[in-house]
Amino acid sequence: MLDTVGEEFEQGINARKYQSLAKVSKATATRDLAELLEKGCLYKLPGGGSSTRYTVLLRRTEDCTL
Repeated sequence: MLDTVGEEFEQGINARKYQSLAKVSKATATRDLAELLEKGCLYKLPGGGSSTRYTVLLRRTEDCTL
């Protein structure tokens, strides 16, 4: 994900975009994003439900592996 941070992620990333990027199932994308959020690698942007979006927190990359 860090290799692609840029204009396409200005609005954050959601489970569908992560699913496409990582080539994983929707369930795996949701679990991965939840784990990265718990580790402090992602920040949840305002909003919720199926439109929940996250942004990458670059300062914590050493703990941010799946």
